[in-house]
Amino acid sequence: MSLATCDNEMNAISSRDAGQIAISSMMVLPPMDESSPATSDLRVSPAEVVAQLTGAASMNATADRWNVHGTDLGHMFVHNDDLYMMFGDTYGPDGGDWRSNVLARIADPDPRNGFSFAAMTEAADGTAAELVAASRVPGFEWTVIPTNAISAAGQMVMHYMSVRMWGEDDRWYVRRSGLASSDDNGQTWTRSKTAIWPAGTGFEQVAYVADGDMIYVFGIPQGRFGAAKLGRVAPDAMLNPASYEYWNGTRWVSNIRAAADIVPPSIGELSVAWSAAHQRWLMMYYEPNLRAIVLRQSPAPTGPWSDMQIVADSRDYPGLYAPYIVPGTDIDSEVYFTMSRWKPLYNVFLMKARIEPETPAISVRATE
Repeated sequence: MSLATCDNEMNAISSRDAGQIAISSMMVLPPMDESSPATSDLRVSPAEVVAQLTGAASMNATADRWNVHGTDLGHMFVHNDDLYMMFGDTYGPDGGDWRSNVLARIADPDPRNGFSFAAMTEAADGTAAELVAASRVPGFEWTVIPTNAISAAGQMVMHYMSVRMWGEDDRWYVRRSGLASSDDNGQTWTRSKTAIWPAGTGFEQVAYVADGDMIYVFGIPQGRFGAAKLGRVAPDAMLNPASYEYWNGTRWVSNIRAAADIVPPSIGELSVAWSAAHQRWLMMYYEPNLRAIVLRQSPAPTGPWSDMQIVADSRDYPGLYAPYIVPGTDIDSEVYFTMSRWKPLYNVFLMKARIEPETPAISVRATE
């Protein structure tokens, strides 16, 4: 995606402990109840690398197999019981063969096994194909970055932002955002002519989480210095902007401009997941002021969201950004996520961190 910490585009490269992890196209979440009490506070430990997923040095040898020498993002979604991983701006050797977005299918959806790639959507020459073409016109549409994707009503649906220009570190400028869909398991994609949102709504970048009835849309504006807002839509109505509702701090409303902040700035690329084991929503994102990946938790998608905990620090992983929690897994003692790193690596890594209930303080009464 080249929206790292960050030079502009012209400077881009020149679960449980046993048993099979269940995968379904829609994660089943509990009914939303803003009054739900906290069952426990969670503590997350510093993350560690499981595997490098992309690039010449990766376990998937993507440079040799699909001419993917450098790429980023790696957000995931489940479709027809398969786990897919979508990437942003992608390059061949020495920064050539630029593609704005590519897609991989994971052979084994259990992240404990490292995420071997079974296939990528390919062009005629066998390289990883660009899914949605960009105009490549600076000031109009320099690139088309997929900010998240999901399976909805039998389709793959990608949310993208049409980037006009890259700015200073952590800033970029979006022309508009929109949806593209695929009916053939990611082989071909069509940009919707109706599912388009102008810049400035606060949903230029999103994180999707689905239950059986609704898809929740966590949105942030262009760049990395805005707050998070919340919307929702029925899966079969995703391509109709008029069908969306937005949380205004008290209730759901139809006006996107009325959406309230649910998490304060500054929020970079984000992902959200439900932990059934802990009865908690987990939000992970890049915090540009801390130069760190952080985690918040909440009993409900509307909040209240907890204080930040640092999951990974740039002092340990220089150039880190874009944490995406692996979907379709039972987040119990560990949380798995992908993380991108900027120059000179510009590739995606699978990470994991331990997560557990905070140990309550024990009150000791002095005895005589």
